[in-house]
Amino acid sequence: MPEPLSPSTGWGVLHLFGRLGVDANREAVIAAVKTAQTDGQQVVTFAVLGHKADLGFLALGPDLWRLRALQSSLQAAGVEVTGSYVSLTEVSEYAQGMPEEMKRPRLYPQLPPEGKRAICFYPMSKRRNEGQNWYALPYQERDALMRSHGATGRTFAGRVLQLITGSTGIDDYEWGVTLFATRPDDLKDVVYTMRFDEVSAQYAEFGPFYTGLIGDPEEVLEQLARP
Repeated sequence: MPEPLSPSTGWGVLHLFGRLGVDANREAVIAAVKTAQTDGQQVVTFAVLGHKADLGFLALGPDLWRLRALQSSLQAAGVEVTGSYVSLTEVSEYAQGMPEEMKRPRLYPQLPPEGKRAICFYPMSKRRNEGQNWYALPYQERDALMRSHGATGRTFAGRVLQLITGSTGIDDYEWGVTLFATRPDDLKDVVYTMRFDEVSAQYAEFGPFYTGLIGDPEEVLEQLARP
């Protein structure tokens, strides 16, 4: 393994979405996940609903080379990657004043949260349109909008856990949003409700959504059709 490549703070995050190839080795897929987990990475496996993929992996840890090794092992086991997203855990510039004990779960989350087996992922960016340029707003106005947005999100505490990871300069959008929920309609409710906040209604651009059901790798693979 090459010398570790790690962020100065936080962890690397890799979302992989794929299908099992004709020659896929299911036992090797399971082994790849478990090897990564014993090697200091967290790996969440889930069955994907819809046509975009059959299964997904959310992996995070301090060393990007080890995330790459997981991807290579899954591909060698016959997982055909149909989509991916690369990001880093972070504390937003609008949350720098929060206590350290509140920052830590954002930088070093423990996943998946207990009792929340519905998962949704989507990337997003802030608009730069004429008259709707988020980055042209004064900091104080952006800060107030984000505080209001956060207050709306906190009304879903207990139902939804949100992980926002930064990807500016790393992937096609500026953030990746991963939602963990108790029930699938919780995912719908939180996204719908927060889109009415001005920060989303005026300034948010969303990428494709992936929705799935979290399970152990054996459990997820058991639900997939044989190639």
